[in-house]
Parts: sequence; structure tokens; C-alpha cells
Amino acid sequence: MKIAVCGKGGSGKSTVSALLAKQMAKKKNVLVLDTDESNYGLHTQLGLAAPKDLMEYFGGKQGFKQKQRAPKTSAIGGLGGPGSSGGSGGSGSAPQQQQSRFFEERWKLSDIPSEFVEVSGKIRLMAIGKIHEFGEGCACPMGVLTREFLENLDLSADDIVIVDTEAGVEHFGRGVAKDFDTILVVVDPSYESLKLSRKFEELGDQAGNRVFFVLNKVEEDIMAELLEAVDSSKVAAVIPADRGLFKASLKGEEFEIELEEIVKLEEFLENN
Repeated sequence: MKIAVCGKGGSGKSTVSALLAKQMAKKKNVLVLDTDESNYGLHTQLGLAAPKDLMEYFGGKQGFKQKQRAPKTSAIGGLGGPGSSGGSGGSGSAPQQQQSRFFEERWKLSDIPSEFVEVSGKIRLMAIGKIHEFGEGCACPMGVLTREFLENLDLSADDIVIVDTEAGVEHFGRGVAKDFDTILVVVDPSYESLKLSRKFEELGDQAGNRVFFVLNKVEEDIMAELLEAVDSSKVAAVIPADRGLFKASLKGEEFEIELEEIVKLEEFLENN
């Protein structure tokens, strides 16, 4: 299953991604894919070091752009997985929908080069790329690599990918959303978040995705109003404001809090 966690900036996408990953890793192999080029703290919430950008595997932004401009031919192909010469880099039975400029073979979680992933138990963390320097250019190559990676990733029944997306809806414009099985829209108690949630629902429907809402930072006295503002049949979880999470986020500490609502969210995703 490939799950996208979306929402406006500051709604709690990374918080939900980290908490859900920790919960789901009790049963499954979880890859947390950080696709937000402007978020530098997800790894701390998982208790991991910051991974090296996967973009570097493809020659950095400039090398990636050169491959991006190349025609899709078998001669160009792309970069094979770590096991491409021996046949272990991908699933031989899984057909390729189209020739990739970047992946000669399909990857499994175990094929991700170890230098680009941080691991703790059953959790793997990988980052597509970050903005590191002034004037280095836009994040468009990261969006392309995200789409290519997800299109060429095979999962077993015991594998889960949780994608912590960039804020807003740009990844829908880039076509990344078509590779998700489920979209979780994190909604905080603000007009902007509620308005954007309707756009997520609209775009998700266009892409053929299942879209559910996760109401976050919810105080008891506004819960009823929030539930009235969204399609309540699509609410997968209601997460209360939690001082422990606020303090851990402020200090850049690992999340070691188990919330009943996250347990229920995992169960909801398993059964829907």
C-alpha cells in the first residue's frame, strides 16, 4: 500500500506520517518517503539521522536533468537497481508500464541503496531531495523523481509506503498522486485548511484515489464544528491537541507517544 499524507503547511503532515509509521511498523515493513524539499525535521520525529538525498544517486539535480531530457529508449534506459546485473534488483514478473529514463529494473524496498536510507527496526526513511543552497533552482526535479520512484517500486503484502508530501497541491499537478492507493488529508482547525481539504478531495477524485481526512490538533469545543465542515463519512481519525507532541516537536525529539487515535487510524486503513 502506498499512502500519501497531504495538507497545508503546518497542519501536521509530518507528525501524522511519523506516528503512523511507528504504529504500522509493529506489523509491516514501512518506508517513509520524505518528498518535502523544505522540511528538515521528519527524521528527528522518527529518531533517525537525516538520510542522504536520493537525488544524489542520479547525479544530483544537474545529472538528473540531463537524463530527464534524454529520450525513453532501451539504449538510454536509466540507472538500474543495485541488483540489476544479477537480476535481484526488481520483480521479474512485474511488467513495466513504460520505459523509465532512470530505472532499468523495478525496485523492491530491499533494493534501495543503503547509503540513501536510514533504518530503525522495520522503519526505513528516505528523502527524495532538499534545497541546500541559495540559487540552486526549483524543486521540479524532486517531483519528477518522486513520480518515477513510485511508478517503479514493487511492494509485497507486508510493505507499506508512507509519503510525507510537500505542502499544498502541486504534487497533484505533477501527476504524482496517481501512484497512491490512499490519500490522507491532514486538516487543522483553520479556514485555509478546510478550504484546501475540499480541493484535495476534488483532485483525489480526479486521480482515482481514495481520499480520507485526518482532523488534527482538535480541541473538544470545536470538534463538532470541524466534523460538520468536512464529509464526516470520510473522516479516518480525529487527533486531539497533545502537549507531549508539541513539546517533542519544539525540542526536535523522537516521538515516543502512542496515541489511541493513531492505533484506530491504522485499523481504519487496514479495513478500508
